[in-house]
Amino acid sequence: MGANGTIALTHRSEDPCMRINFKRYALYLLRWQASTPILAGVGILLAAMGEIVAAVVANLIGGLIFFWVDQFIFTSQSLAAQWEVKENITCVDCGKIARGYRLVRSGDYDKSGDTAPEFRCEECSKRKTEALRSKGIKVE
Repeated sequence: MGANGTIALTHRSEDPCMRINFKRYALYLLRWQASTPILAGVGILLAAMGEIVAAVVANLIGGLIFFWVDQFIFTSQSLAAQWEVKENITCVDCGKIARGYRLVRSGDYDKSGDTAPEFRCEECSKRKTEALRSKGIKVE
């Protein structure tokens, strides 16, 4: 999961930064289902104006409503853990030079103002992630 909320798929599913955000996906699917009866209702009310006009107006109304819902789903910081990834870091735990990961924000955990961020290699990042989970911090 990138810091900007995009879904990133990779063949390396064990990578903590490359998981699908199922909360966002589930909310999007619910939003999609909610749009059907709303737009169908508008279409039924406007059917006397003709099928094409009713469809156009219903889609415009749907766009006006669901743009804001989709914007929340795909940009809300409350729905995603934010990870920062850098290349060629020195792991703070083991000293290995590798791609580095650090959890920036997730729920109540917030290291966004950290002036000395600690990056970890993939293996150490997995251990740190499990340690955070054991403390009750939700990490996606």
